[in-house]
Amino acid sequence: MTRCQIEWLAPAKLNLFLHVVGRRADGYHLLQTAFRFLDYGDSLSFVPRDDGRILLATPLPNVAPQQDLTVRAAQLLQQQAANLRQGVEIRLNKRLPLGGGLGGGSSDAATVLLALNRLWGLQLSSAELQQLGLELGADVPIFIHGHAAFAEGVGERFTDLHLPPAWYLVLIPPVAVPTAEIFASSELRRDTPAIAAADWQPGMGSNDLEAVACRLYPAVAQYLAWLRQFGQARMSGSGACVFVEFATAAAARAAYAALPQEMKGFVARGIDRNPALAQAAGAALS
Repeated sequence: MTRCQIEWLAPAKLNLFLHVVGRRADGYHLLQTAFRFLDYGDSLSFVPRDDGRILLATPLPNVAPQQDLTVRAAQLLQQQAANLRQGVEIRLNKRLPLGGGLGGGSSDAATVLLALNRLWGLQLSSAELQQLGLELGADVPIFIHGHAAFAEGVGERFTDLHLPPAWYLVLIPPVAVPTAEIFASSELRRDTPAIAAADWQPGMGSNDLEAVACRLYPAVAQYLAWLRQFGQARMSGSGACVFVEFATAAAARAAYAALPQEMKGFVARGIDRNPALAQAAGAALS
């Protein structure tokens, strides 16, 4: 096989709101959230191998390759096909922060599943890939579903959303927030009343995880406070990244220009579809 030349995209996501509405008997939290993708994120490329090995050519600092979600996704997909002799070398261009609440690892894993499903000719359906993705993490299925959505359950039941154009200033506090730590907190609210997907509108709701993250990681609270001069700032996921929405790119970039030198962030446009889906549908991979 020849080397794959295509760079596959793995976009960031934002949680426009995030409510914890209950908890299952097995301990998993029941959520309601609205996912939106950004035109900013990681990218991956793939070098096919004939020896069945899965290699990550660009390991992340302090993350063992066997713990990396890209490697785990490839191995999980490889296990679905009997007698599959193909392997892959994965190259990851990492732009999204670890522990940032932007879904970087989940998006990377989803892109691996989408790309290798095509590269290896497995022809698994979106539903089958989403089920595999759920084994890797609660946020992986939304990237395979690939459309902005109101999500329920543990984050795997989707009602598609068609959101108005918007640009976002996203700030990256200098901390990595472990999701498990936030959900384990005794101070986390777990009884927010559920709302119907049809009743939700942009701007509604809040992030139930935000108060816990701000208490444990004061930098998150500091960055939120700075953003609130521009509007309704929120934390994405379990943090640490925070964002505020603007109606125009110019307004978002003006706010970014005012960012204190010690703060880091970026401006991105909200998009309704994961571009990796179009690549999976039509890309020539070798």
